[in-house]
Order: sequence, then structure tokens, then C-alpha cells
Amino acid sequence: MRCWEFVWTGVWRDNRNTWQIRLLKTLNLSVRTVLRSDLQTTACALTYRSLLALVPALALLFAIGRGFGFQNLLTTQLFNYFPSQQKALETAFQFVDSYLAQASEGIFVGVGIVVLLWTLISLVGAVEDAFNDIWGVRSGRSLWRKITDYTAIFIILPVLMVCSSGLTVFMTSTVQNVLPFMTPLLSVLLDLASVLLIWLFFTGAYMLIPNTKVKFKNALPAGIMAGVAYQVLQTLFVSGQIYVSKYNAIYGGFAFLPLLLIWLQLVLLFTLAGAVICYSAQSISFYTFTSEISSMSIDFRRRVTVALMAVMAQRYRRGMPPMTSSDIQKSFDMPQRLVDIILDELEDIGLANRIMPEREGGQPAFQPARDCNELTVGQVIGAMADKGSKDFIPDFGRRFAEVNRSISEIDNEIIAEAGTKIIDIRIPELGFASQPSK
Repeated sequence: MRCWEFVWTGVWRDNRNTWQIRLLKTLNLSVRTVLRSDLQTTACALTYRSLLALVPALALLFAIGRGFGFQNLLTTQLFNYFPSQQKALETAFQFVDSYLAQASEGIFVGVGIVVLLWTLISLVGAVEDAFNDIWGVRSGRSLWRKITDYTAIFIILPVLMVCSSGLTVFMTSTVQNVLPFMTPLLSVLLDLASVLLIWLFFTGAYMLIPNTKVKFKNALPAGIMAGVAYQVLQTLFVSGQIYVSKYNAIYGGFAFLPLLLIWLQLVLLFTLAGAVICYSAQSISFYTFTSEISSMSIDFRRRVTVALMAVMAQRYRRGMPPMTSSDIQKSFDMPQRLVDIILDELEDIGLANRIMPEREGGQPAFQPARDCNELTVGQVIGAMADKGSKDFIPDFGRRFAEVNRSISEIDNEIIAEAGTKIIDIRIPELGFASQPSK
């Protein structure tokens, strides 16, 4: 029981910076995030979206491939990338041919392209939302950034696939002509290169998809683990093709469909699990005092809220730049998660404004949303008390009229007595970014 208590809660009070403690904190936070995020349900929803976007995605790849004259090469590459889903790809290619044939006729040309792109953009947008939920990011990319960024990816992807295949063929033929005895070694190196590319693909996804700054050193281990899980899954499905005959007896020609759904869901589940590990590895330094935050008293929560409001108000009055949640955490040694929770609450009750960064992926800053010269401590406490739903119990006000009157009188007295203005609260240190704003 003592070991369990240390692993689940006590490890966050351990300030040793050893790899064992960091690993234990990463695993601890990963489990907490999995329990909070419900990855299984998210993977199911993304599987449904992926299935809807499968034919449009292949249609876009083949439309670009036909334009450049390498459609057959794309087909070969897809079979190489997804060896466990060859039957599903063959069936999808038939749908793609019909889709492109219809899309090239009449008014359906423009409508078909718009629907095709929107299906793909909504799929990647759903993946971004899932990653943002894991990272606790409340705002995603703007619609315009989604359209431009994702469309560019869809157009560049087939070109990269063909370049990769062409480079492999070129290297193989060159080595066979110049150094024929090196051919077996080259085959091994090319296999290792394909593994490395898969690792880099997942690493890039964990760095670029969330609408926040993700460090490479945290994304790489998660990308390697997700890549290994993906390759193991591919091997299991390829070696398990012998069991397809059992599904043929039940589903007939559509036996590939349940296997495709299972494969898709497992791939997405491993991908989301890798995102959780990446988030945990980067966030362990900010996730201290976990149990204390969950059991924090109302009084101490009010004190922290008023303190953060006072810092924002006084920095704004002195012309100093607004601070991000990371700035506050580093300046005042507060738990990052607590700072994020309090700042979100101040924004919800209309006392703080979120200033979005100029560059993509940067952290938002916060500044007061009310006149600092008039805002008092009592008004901040009153705004906090009014946050949330109320008066939803039928006849509560009539049945407990005396309770309502007593509580209202106490609240009014607190607000009246706490008339100190926020800007009059003395705070010697206002944060490390103390230079005046331009």
C-alpha cells in the first residue's frame, strides 16, 4: 500500500530529477490522461470518420497521380505501405474509379472537389481536436489555417510517396550495377529506412498537429513507440490473413470490412496513446501538487484567483506585456495545471481576455477584461461565486427563502467589506518579463 501511495500520489512530491522519477511521473500522468480522455471512444469516432474519408482521400491521391502520370506507382506504394489491407485497397480502388468518373462530368466537377476536400479537412480537424483535448488546448486552428495547411499536405503527400519510391529504385539499381555484392546490405538498409520514416512520421504528427508547442525530445520517443506498435500491428494482420477464410464464411465478399475496422481502430488507438505519452513527458514538470489541486479549499482557490487577477491588473497598468500561463508558473512557482484552471475561470466569468499569439503554435497571454481602476477584490469574489448554473431546483427559492436571504446578506457583506481595489494590492514581484510594452 505504501508503494502504491508513492506511485499514484507521492511521486509528485519527490523533487529528485533522476530518470527513474521522470519515467514514473510520465507513466503516472499517462494513466491519468487516459482515464480522463476516454481514448477508446475517441478512436471509435475517428474510425468512423476515417472510413468515410477513405475513398475521397484515395480519389485525391489518384487525381493528382493521373495528372503527373504516376498512378500505377501510387498503387504499388499503397500496397507496400499497407500490406495487411490489400483486399480493402482493391475494393476502394474500384470505388475511386467510379468516384473520379462521376466527378469529371457536368456540374459535379466543382461540387465534387469541394465535398472531397471538406471531407478530408474535417477528418484531420477531428484528429487535431483529439490531440488538443489530450494537451488541454481549448482553441484549435482557425478555419482558414485548416483549409490552407491540410490542403497543402494532401497535395504534397502523393509527390513525396513517388519521390520516396523513385529514390529507392534509383539506389537499388545503382548499387546493383556498381557494387553488386552490396545488394543484400542495401536491402537491409532500405528496410531500416522505411522503419525510420514511420518513426519520423509519427514524431512529426505529434509535433505539428496539436495547436501548441511540442518539443522534439518529447515527441521522438512517443513517435518511436507508436511506430513500433504500428509495425507490430501490420505484422500481426499480415501473418493472420489465414483467419480471413473464417470471416468469408460469415461476411462473404465483405470479409475485409470488419478486419479493416479493427485495424483502423487499433492504429488510431495506438496513435492517441502515443500523443498521451508525448504530452505526459513534456508536462511532468508542470503537473506537481496533483492531489492538492483536486482537494483545494474554496478559500485558497479564491486567494490564488485574486492574486493572479492582481498580477494581470498591475502589469497592465504599468504598461508591461501580458503573461502566458507558463510565464506565471515560472515566475511564481505555481503548478501549471492550477494556473491554467484559474485563468480559464477568469476568462469564463469575464474578468480576463485571452490574447492569441501572432505565430502559430505559440501560447496565449492574458490581460484584464475590466477597468482595473474600478475592480475590487469583492467583485472578483462575487464573480467567482456566481459562476455556474443555479436556480435549477424547482421551488427551491420558496422552500428555502430564509436560507437564500441569510446567504445573500453574508455575500453582500463580504463584497462590501472587500472593497480594496485590485490595483492597490502590493505585489513586489510582477514576473520576469518586466520590460514595458511597445
